[in-house]
Amino acid sequence: MKTEYYKHWSEIRYLEDIITNPLIKVGHHSYYSGYYDGMPFEDGCVRYMWGDRFSQSLSNPIEQNGWHIDELIIGNYVCIASGVTILMGGNHNHNPHWISVYPFAEAIIESYKARGNTTIGSDVWIGMNATIMPGVSIGEGAIIAAESVVTKDVAPYTIIGGNPGRVLKHRFSIRDIDTLLEIRWFDWEHCDVIDALSLIASSNIDDLYEYFKEHHFK
Repeated sequence: MKTEYYKHWSEIRYLEDIITNPLIKVGHHSYYSGYYDGMPFEDGCVRYMWGDRFSQSLSNPIEQNGWHIDELIIGNYVCIASGVTILMGGNHNHNPHWISVYPFAEAIIESYKARGNTTIGSDVWIGMNATIMPGVSIGEGAIIAAESVVTKDVAPYTIIGGNPGRVLKHRFSIRDIDTLLEIRWFDWEHCDVIDALSLIASSNIDDLYEYFKEHHFK
């Protein structure tokens, strides 16, 4: 695994530079701020996920057992704070419908149950010590408050807080959210983002939409 050491809370690591697990798909400019947690992204923030070199050396459940292994999919411009936990284990080997939830080696193949991919949309901000449960989908532009536990899907541009996480508010009106999802600035080339930064780093959605129609919408 690549060196991932944080000397100060202001340091970040871009995920596309440090990811080695082939089951983690990450977009551009998304980062992890791991100073206070003291753990690498793939071996601290992301937990119980097969696919790193060591787990691959132990077994290959895809080839040996025919399992579908859940993937972690992260969009562009995602901000992940220190202490965030993204659980990928799910109900892989603990079957709540059986009498015992113990993962007996003799019944491990039958007990396995995937939860589906975990997806974090572009321009999401996940606050310190938040927990993302397996199989959750977080929509674009959402904010997950510190210490929250996300147990179900999150709509785009929604602020979630608490345990279990609940909707605190929508960041914008439904009309404006629909407009932002049409614009999808986070999918533009980075040079185009920089050119429009005075609009993106503002609250003027209407002006950004006019810019989008002029430069990107064909």
